[in-house]
Amino acid sequence: MTRYARPIDSVVWVVWLLAVVWTLVPVQSLSADELSQGQKVYVPIYSHIYSGDRENPFLLTAILSVRNIDPGHGITLTAVDYYDSDGKLLRRYLQKPVEIAALSSIRYVVAESDKKGGSGAKFIVDWRAASKVNPPILEGIMIGTKMQQGISFVSRGRIIYGTGTGP
Repeated sequence: MTRYARPIDSVVWVVWLLAVVWTLVPVQSLSADELSQGQKVYVPIYSHIYSGDRENPFLLTAILSVRNIDPGHGITLTAVDYYDSDGKLLRRYLQKPVEIAALSSIRYVVAESDKKGGSGAKFIVDWRAASKVNPPILEGIMIGTKMQQGISFVSRGRIIYGTGTGP
């Protein structure tokens, strides 16, 4: 007489095996060298892109997202500045420093109708923390729709310098 495993037995076995394997996978955390007390970050933003042979501008709403990924410490934004393709300052978003609590996020929006930034626009963001923390994730999210066509994409921030390494 052949005994076949019931489907529930197979599921339990797979879940148990995955749980065992999962506990053996090392948790990757940042080393003390990768933690930071502050940075200046460049985030590419596109107020429009070009389409077609005639380079027709496709206007986009641009969103700067700042996500504090540190589970135990807040960070402080000290500058959120928006520049055009030529490096000209268009707007300072902060009048005073802004606190972002642990695991919180904040966003800054450039309206679709605001095409002054151009295809080479950017945010320069300065942040600091009272102690060494996991650096936040800074992303530019661009989205636009025209007729029945839509486009969206993301750009990641790049560190210009961290605490003690720049001007």
